[in-house]
Amino acid sequence: MSTASVSGFCLSSNTTSPSNSLRQPTLRRPSIIANLNSSTSPPTLIRNQPVFAAPTPLLTPSNWKETMGDQSYEEAIEALKKLLNEKGELKSAATAKVEQVTAELKTAASSDESVDRLKQGFIYFKTEKYEKNPALYGELAKGQSPTYMIVACSDSRVCPSHVLNIQPGEAFVVRNVANMVPPYDQNKYSGTGSAIEYAVLHLKVKEIVVIGHSACGGIKGLMSFPYDGTTSTDFIEDWVKIGMPARKKVNAENRGEPLGLQCTFCEKEAVNVSLGNLLSYPFVRNGLVNNTLTLRGGYYDFIKGNFQLWTIDFQLSSSLAL
Repeated sequence: MSTASVSGFCLSSNTTSPSNSLRQPTLRRPSIIANLNSSTSPPTLIRNQPVFAAPTPLLTPSNWKETMGDQSYEEAIEALKKLLNEKGELKSAATAKVEQVTAELKTAASSDESVDRLKQGFIYFKTEKYEKNPALYGELAKGQSPTYMIVACSDSRVCPSHVLNIQPGEAFVVRNVANMVPPYDQNKYSGTGSAIEYAVLHLKVKEIVVIGHSACGGIKGLMSFPYDGTTSTDFIEDWVKIGMPARKKVNAENRGEPLGLQCTFCEKEAVNVSLGNLLSYPFVRNGLVNNTLTLRGGYYDFIKGNFQLWTIDFQLSSSLAL
């Protein structure tokens, strides 16, 4: 018989505990008991050449400032108008072409802003991180050997690399709606299954951490969808249904509570459902039996600014024959 007990801690920016303490959920699986206590050269893909190249300008009059590229959209348009007034020799065809380009620039203005955000983000990364850590990125060019596999939500507010200050090469990360781990099934949800297999068997990660979070839209959907045979989504309802055991437990233990509070309970309970599902993967069980792998659950509350972490201690007990 195998047993798994769970212990944990909470990091918080608050000095007092919330008035409504979360009930610690339990895992129920056959034969599992889970009780919660409280190359030194840089990578070739990143080069010193410019990544973004400007197109050849349509007009290059000698009296234009070389800083034209630094002007705002409105200033550029005014400069074009001034050019047309000053250069009387420009024929109607050229004038029409300039007007066409002006219209296209106006349409693409918002798109240019989003592209520029990505451009500036990469430039900052390269100058402030990549070029200042040649040893780190030189080692990463040879391969990866992460300590953690992290399963986190796709929510834009809970990037695990940011929240936990994870550095490149430290964690193999899978993100999906509501940080779900489905049960072992070679015919369904193979994307998550293949990531777990690769992390455990090939990367030899030492820990798998499933992290839930506050105000999770996927969990709210899990608690709200009727599941009466009708569907309103193509994928979401079927996906978050992986956490149905958590929904059933929360409904049974917290019936009558406001939906928001039920969702908070379910956000944690769904993490434990995913931890239980990890035990259905044979290579995960082998890692636990051989003490080469540890399973942890986490919960990040970005509203209150705290993080909780708990661990499953897996062990085999002697069999009993009667």
